[in-house]
Amino acid sequence: MRGEPDGVRTGPASQQGMRRANLALVLGVIARGPRSRADVAAATGLTRAAVSSLAEQLISAGLVVEEGPAAPSGKVGRPGTALGLNPLGPGGLGAEIGVRHLGVCVVDLRGEVRAWRRQESANRGREPAAVMADLARLVRAAVAESGLRPAGLTLAVPGLVGAGGLLQRAANLGWQGVPLTAELRPALRLLGDGPAGEGPVGDGLAELPVEVDNEANLGGLAERWLGEGPEDFLYVSAEAGVGAAVVVGGRLLRGARGYAGELGHVPVHPEGPRCACGAHGCLEQYAGETAVLRAAGLAGVRGDWVTLLADRAGAGDEPARAALAGAGGALGIAAAGAVNLLDPAEVVLGGGYARLAPWLLPAMRRELAARVTVRPWAEDRLTVSRLGRRGPLLGAAVGVVRAIVADPGSLTP
Repeated sequence: MRGEPDGVRTGPASQQGMRRANLALVLGVIARGPRSRADVAAATGLTRAAVSSLAEQLISAGLVVEEGPAAPSGKVGRPGTALGLNPLGPGGLGAEIGVRHLGVCVVDLRGEVRAWRRQESANRGREPAAVMADLARLVRAAVAESGLRPAGLTLAVPGLVGAGGLLQRAANLGWQGVPLTAELRPALRLLGDGPAGEGPVGDGLAELPVEVDNEANLGGLAERWLGEGPEDFLYVSAEAGVGAAVVVGGRLLRGARGYAGELGHVPVHPEGPRCACGAHGCLEQYAGETAVLRAAGLAGVRGDWVTLLADRAGAGDEPARAALAGAGGALGIAAAGAVNLLDPAEVVLGGGYARLAPWLLPAMRRELAARVTVRPWAEDRLTVSRLGRRGPLLGAAVGVVRAIVADPGSLTP
C-alpha cells in the first residue's frame, strides 16, 4: 500500500490487499457484460455472500449499477438482478498534443465516448505553456460536455517520453526536456480555481493522476483493446512524423528505457537526406509529412496534409499518387525489416496512414513480398486500422478506465 514502510505486511494490510484483489476480480467479470450476482460468483469462484458484499461496495463507489432482471440462465427460479458498469460513474480522460492539432476525449466506464473535441493548432515551435493553456481549455470544455467525473488523464504526445511525464524529445514539435505533467497542472488550475477561472472552483482536474505516453504506443494499445488487432502485431502510424508500436502477447513492448517503436528513424536509404534527428536516410525523410508533401509538389502547404493528399490522390492527381507510392515503398522496406526481426502476426496501418492506405498499400505489399522471404508472409497480414486517426486519443482515454477496472479498490471507501 502507498505510504507503508518496506517489510512484512501486517494482517490488516494483507486483508486489505485481498479485498482489492477481489473487487478487481468481480468488476472484471461485470465489465465483460451485465451479470447477476450468482453468475459473478460462478465466474470468480467466490461465495455469493462475498460477491454481494463486494458488489455493494462497487455500487457505493459509483462503479456499478443494478440494471434490472438478468438474462434467463435456464435454472429454476426467478432470475437475479443484473449488475453492469455505471455509465455515469468515473470516466477516462484522454488528451493529445499533435504538431497541428489538440484533442480531448472523455469515455465512460464502458468505453463509450461521451465527449470528443479536436482543435486545429499550429504547435510546432510554440512555448509549451501556451500549448498547455489551450489544451486545458479544451479539457475543461470536454469534461463539462461529458457530465462525468474523470478518474485520471492520459496525454498522448509525438515524442520520446521518460519517467514522470518528461518529454525527452519531440523533434516535430521542436521540444526537448519538457516536464509535461508539471506544465499541464498549472494550466488546469488557473482555469478552474481562480477568480478569473472558466470552470468551477476546486473541481479537482488539476489534481488528477496524469500519465504521458507516446501517441503511437496509445494508438497500438487502442488497436488491441478496441480494434481487431491480434496479440502480436506491429502498428505503424503517422501524423507529422512516423511512429510505431510493437505489441507482443497483447502487451506493449517498450524496450529497456521505454523508447521502442521509433520506426520513423530506421534508415531505409543510408545515404539519403539528413533527418531532424541528425541521422541520414531515415524513414521519416521518405514517408513523413514534409517529405510526402515535397514529393507531391506541395511543399510549404499548410493545413491537414493527410486530408489534402487523400483528396488529391482520390481525384486522380498523379504527383500525389506518385508521392504516396514512394512513401509506401519506403514504409514497406522498414516494415519488412521489422517483420523479419520481430515476426508479428500482422502489420497494421493506423493514424494518418489509415486514410492514405489505398495509395500506400500496393508499394508496401510489393516490398514486403520481396523482402520477407525467410518466413511465411501473406498479403492479408498487412491491414488497416478501423480506428484511423482516432486511435491515440481513444487509447489514452480508454486506458484510464481499464486501470479503474483493474484496481477499483483505489476508488472504493
